[in-house]
Amino acid sequence: MKVAVLDDWADALRGLECFRRLDEHEVTVWTDHAQDVDILADRLLETEALVLIRERTKISAELVAKLPALRLISQRSVYPHIDVQACTQAGIIVSSNQHPGTPSYAAAELTWGLVLAGARQIPAQMASLKAGGWQTGLGETLRGKALGIFGYGRIGRTVAGYGAAFGMRVLIWSSEASRSAAALDGYQAAGSKSELFADSDVVSLHVRLVPATRGIVTAADLAVMKPTAVLVNTARSGLIQPGALVAALESGRPGRAAVDVYENEPVTGSGDPIVGLPNVIATPHIGYVTREEFEIQFADVFDQVAAYAAGAPINVVNPTALRHPPIGPRTS
Repeated sequence: MKVAVLDDWADALRGLECFRRLDEHEVTVWTDHAQDVDILADRLLETEALVLIRERTKISAELVAKLPALRLISQRSVYPHIDVQACTQAGIIVSSNQHPGTPSYAAAELTWGLVLAGARQIPAQMASLKAGGWQTGLGETLRGKALGIFGYGRIGRTVAGYGAAFGMRVLIWSSEASRSAAALDGYQAAGSKSELFADSDVVSLHVRLVPATRGIVTAADLAVMKPTAVLVNTARSGLIQPGALVAALESGRPGRAAVDVYENEPVTGSGDPIVGLPNVIATPHIGYVTREEFEIQFADVFDQVAAYAAGAPINVVNPTALRHPPIGPRTS
């Protein structure tokens, strides 16, 4: 099959061991980002299997209509960026392994790296030294401080464990079922979402972005945070009301933030105002970008391509597409 991979910005996939699973196919890898429908339609005109890297490119009904050869979209995890209904109507299978119960240690480790970097002012101290200076400012010790975990899922649970290992008092706010699970793990549930934000010295977001959680972190939540607190977001930018975090940081509550995710990615130049704030540590969405994590994730993605090529698709999101008569050249 003709396979296309979009948005491999670091040209990393070809160096993975699991990439060999595509050896029998004709593979094109795109290392830049394009969202213009006409540009994508031109690039993918003959593509039969499309590999997506998370939510980097929106697959709209308009785009689907311009891809007559497309038969399969293969990716991993959630798919709010894909118009599944349009794919189903066109007879395009969407395969996406939801990997239940498997924590992303890479994302949890980056989260903790950002917590440490914020507490000890590591980027500022490095910049001072590289500029010919010496110590600048005072960091803070984490032991004895309160770590607020908003969202106690597979990543939040792992980060909570890191906090406990560093001697922090761990507070949880999540669904009732997740709060009960956290209590069984020995953690304290906050009395409310507002209390979590008000009482924590570090708040780390680990909520899945779905329509119901978009904007779930409000300006009011941020306004009750301590001036000394840090907000860490390695989940999704859309969890925070648009513009609320920049405004909160400029007003001093919270005093700092460490972020890995943005509303529009990739962020280049001055594409997001939060990147330029002096009280922000910003990384380019690298939470899951490790060799080990990529090998795990893309083994699943490429196995889905191989399964489709063998006539037995797996992890099918839209099984109706298996019965829906394909249109146009898809019948060939």
